[in-house]
Amino acid sequence: MQIKVCGMRDKENISGLMTLKPDYIGFIFYNKSKRFVTDFPQIEIPSSVKKVGVFVNETIDEIIEIVKKYKFDFVLLHGDETPDYCEKVALQNIKIIKAFSVDENFDFSAIKPFEKHVALFLFDTKGKNYGGNGIKFNWDLLQNYKGKTPFLLSGGITKNDAEEIKKMKHPAFLGIDINSGFEIEPGLKNIKEIKEFKNRLL
Repeated sequence: MQIKVCGMRDKENISGLMTLKPDYIGFIFYNKSKRFVTDFPQIEIPSSVKKVGVFVNETIDEIIEIVKKYKFDFVLLHGDETPDYCEKVALQNIKIIKAFSVDENFDFSAIKPFEKHVALFLFDTKGKNYGGNGIKFNWDLLQNYKGKTPFLLSGGITKNDAEEIKKMKHPAFLGIDINSGFEIEPGLKNIKEIKEFKNRLL
């Protein structure tokens, strides 16, 4: 079970998180987000923890520049990016996680054109914001996803969801993305709660 912790930006908070050895750490480069990184924290992150830059409908040139500057391992595209856009990013040797906002009307077959350009999918809850809405969608809908590209589950996950997550049997289910459900305030995570949650998942 892989764990991505998103919306980080505080140096001491990141240092605390590193003791838990998450699989991915996410930094948001979307200026309308409450977790927007205005000043990137200068901190050593172990190579075992993959650094992810999060973007929403950003120009490809800007993504390339930020990825090179901060040596990101992945970009998470959380907007309305098209398969053509993803192909252009992938051609820059940048690994992509593509997010999709899911509700009862979501058509999982529509994401097939993204598969050849993307390393992972992320299924989040459709809400008023591009992510960080703090609400869950009906996880039973994931059975409608028949693709082979691995995915991360996101959207309103809290420490109380560990048992339900452990029951998930989808063959492409790789892990979870946590954010607002573990926050003291936007951009500041409760490390103790993340530790408890991680232990419950074992």
